Amino acid sequence: MRSGTSSGMTSGDLAPSAGPAAWRSLLRAAHAGRAESRRLLLSVLLGWGAVLAGGGLLIASGYLISRAAQRPEILALSVVIVLVRGLAIARAVSRYGERLASHDAALRLLGRLRATFYRRLAPLVPGDLGGPRSGDLLSRFVGDVDVLQDLYLRALAPPVVAALTIAATTIAAWLLLPAAVPALIACMLVAAVAVPALAASLAASSGRRQAHARAALTTEIVETIDGAAELAVAGRGDERVARLHAADGDLASLARRDALAAGTATTLGSLCAGLAVITVLLAGIPAVDSGALAGVLLAALAFLALAAFEGVSPLPAAARRLRACAEAAYRLDALVDREPTVRDPAVALQLPCAGDLVLEDVHLRYGPDQPWVLDGIDLRLAPGRRIALLGPSGSGKSTIAHLLVRFRDPDAGRVSIGGAGVAELAQDDVRRAVVLAEQDAHLFNTSIRENIMLARRDASEQDLWRALEAAGIAHWARALPDGLETLVGEDGGLVSGGQRQRIALARALLADARFLVLDEPTAHLDEVTAQQVIHDILTRTGDRGVLVITHSDIALDQYDEVLELRAGRITRR
Repeated sequence: MRSGTSSGMTSGDLAPSAGPAAWRSLLRAAHAGRAESRRLLLSVLLGWGAVLAGGGLLIASGYLISRAAQRPEILALSVVIVLVRGLAIARAVSRYGERLASHDAALRLLGRLRATFYRRLAPLVPGDLGGPRSGDLLSRFVGDVDVLQDLYLRALAPPVVAALTIAATTIAAWLLLPAAVPALIACMLVAAVAVPALAASLAASSGRRQAHARAALTTEIVETIDGAAELAVAGRGDERVARLHAADGDLASLARRDALAAGTATTLGSLCAGLAVITVLLAGIPAVDSGALAGVLLAALAFLALAAFEGVSPLPAAARRLRACAEAAYRLDALVDREPTVRDPAVALQLPCAGDLVLEDVHLRYGPDQPWVLDGIDLRLAPGRRIALLGPSGSGKSTIAHLLVRFRDPDAGRVSIGGAGVAELAQDDVRRAVVLAEQDAHLFNTSIRENIMLARRDASEQDLWRALEAAGIAHWARALPDGLETLVGEDGGLVSGGQRQRIALARALLADARFLVLDEPTAHLDEVTAQQVIHDILTRTGDRGVLVITHSDIALDQYDEVLELRAGRITRR
């Protein structure tokens, strides 16, 4: 059974600035939130309700303080006192409800984004991702998707709340004192437009580079952990730690620049709020003197100006978050928008229920300027037939295996099952008929039982032990204290290389497939054990066709046919 791997370019290989492409990617990501539109709308309305309740609380409190200073009868203040209490409770309830609704929507959206990303990523795996290293891939799948969950709640919702708040504040100010409206609107627009734009501009460079720096650090950490033993043996631990410190320092420097932009925006927003209060007072004091405004409403008017900025203050952070979401969406699209190596046909043929697995005059190379890896290959594997395919390393043996399970398509020639071309069949049908056990097959960090049953979930206990017997590992499994419940560790780290190889082999043997393609099934095994494993495989697989890819001459007399691949062509030995 094959596990997809990734190798190649690093996080820095992407352009540091995605430009318009990033915003196009962001629009595509925004579509994922449509399914949660009701929850998102509810969170916006509750957030606006919390801002209105907070503003009303400040206005009522200002009026109450001013009126109380005149020492009226207590009954004259009772309505305002009750209003203050009611608004305080309403603000707390609205804010709590907004948190519940927003977190519910965010977690649902996060799950939807991960599922969407995985669905778009999965078709790329058969032909090898050929892109980011594992650490960068992990950073995109975790970090960048996590960033996108903020798109609606912390990037798009605040401007909506701010717009509604500005409208409500304008109406309230006009009812109290129309002369104060122009200055108040001017201050709010500066805080809502100019300050976020400045904050986004200041953070643009660091924001673009933070995702790449974070991915670089994650890559260094993952590779350091994976290669810790080799680094220790080579005495390169200190050198690697220095690289980690350098990567961490780059990320910390960018984070400080981002924090500076956030601090600048907060300072400017506070200045705008203070300026709004001053301008309102400058308009209100003469109005009190002229009798156009009751004196007890002056404090309420000042608090109204202050309360308006509760809805406007999140906008600088929203602008920076929007840019971060755009960069994250671009990094994800840069990976998953690649053309898959193989595609299912628009209308798939039904898999023939019988017939041979055949390669006919197959040619393949890895690039237009590259030499032919396979140059006119013909191979026929009939049910019940056992074939050994030999050849030196790099001769293209594993490439043939990939063609048989349609991880790649040939440049010329044809691969077929029962006369039907594999390109005309659904990929899942091909891989149910043909199972590949690669030399570096992946073991999951779970039990032996779970790793083997990955091939067939409905397998009985007898089926499991039969597969283990054929792989030559049943006696070892029976001797384990926990038997098949024994954990193998991450990528089989708790078992030996030979045991790891045979667990993967047992998984392939358990699969209900007509053809088995085994790539170096006796790797890591001594000669005696290897001969026994080959014997068990060839005598216990019934009427299934078996192709064993190997560079070893062990037990060749047990095969029906021995082929050799050299210089892109197959010859018989």
